[in-house]
Amino acid sequence: MRFLVTGGAGFIGSHYVRSLLSGSYPGYENVRVTVLDKLTYAGNLANLAPVADHPGYAFLQADITDAHALAEVVPGHDVIVNFAAETHVDRSITGAADFVTTNVVGTQRLLQAALEADVPTVVHVSTDEVYGSIDGGSWNEDEPLLPNSPYSAAKAGADLLCRAYHSTYGCDIRVTRCSNNYGPYQYPEKLIPLFVTNLLEGRKVPLYGDGLNVREWLHVDDHCRGIQLVLEKGSPGEIYNISGGTELTNRELTGRLLDALGTRWEMVEQVPDRPGHDRRYSLDDGKIRAIGYQPRVEFDEGLAAVVRWYRDHQEWWRPLTRAGAGRAGAPTA
Repeated sequence: MRFLVTGGAGFIGSHYVRSLLSGSYPGYENVRVTVLDKLTYAGNLANLAPVADHPGYAFLQADITDAHALAEVVPGHDVIVNFAAETHVDRSITGAADFVTTNVVGTQRLLQAALEADVPTVVHVSTDEVYGSIDGGSWNEDEPLLPNSPYSAAKAGADLLCRAYHSTYGCDIRVTRCSNNYGPYQYPEKLIPLFVTNLLEGRKVPLYGDGLNVREWLHVDDHCRGIQLVLEKGSPGEIYNISGGTELTNRELTGRLLDALGTRWEMVEQVPDRPGHDRRYSLDDGKIRAIGYQPRVEFDEGLAAVVRWYRDHQEWWRPLTRAGAGRAGAPTA
């Protein structure tokens, strides 16, 4: 079986590729994987170094908005898993155009290439942020899309294109929407790696507003297992929420990170809240649980392991922080 993984050099995509090629998904031990990635600031071939010598691995540097490149690479693949996206909310606020181009135009061109090449199945990876903000309860997959940032609006546009290509052309497209991810190899502009790397460097950490925004946390390995489950047991045209089940305010998470790194609240700098900052996210993932999903990574254990990973892999992230990753403002969360 031949997989095309777009955005496969990024944080989540590279974890999926490493898992796929290392035999983590039974029945898929002999797959061939082509990674297509533009290698923007958040795409990093070092993320794929553990599988770079695998005989089933191939890499192509290209942009999913490049229809000619897609026409060359897409034919012959059995599955496309689309991770390619601009994802940092703060960057979308200061420059929305790149998000519309990659997330909307890029998704449309990828879907069109898949249609023309008759690719059997496409799994499109999305986010809980397309739902907006919820005061109480949890979103199921039938909730309206009410995005509040240029990033989430662009992702909602991509989701609707997936729906349209399924409805209009009968394409087997499945959409996943996840809660906030954490894990190794996450680019240090997002909350957990930014805070960990700042504290390891003796820098203060920026906490937005009152710190009471609530996020639900999902380990990247659980997320990727959920994506694989949707590929194996999901249904064409369906959407599946993937949740980690741990809700924390940003302030609570900051306290846990300070404790893990042996420091105090004097290392926290309150910064003005960002425009349109969603107050709370929460997913109802009963639909994917009905086909066998169950998160395995307990949050406190997963967080401790992530802190250890960044402590032990400073050669990976220090070049990124020297280049200013995430240092201009507060993190996405």
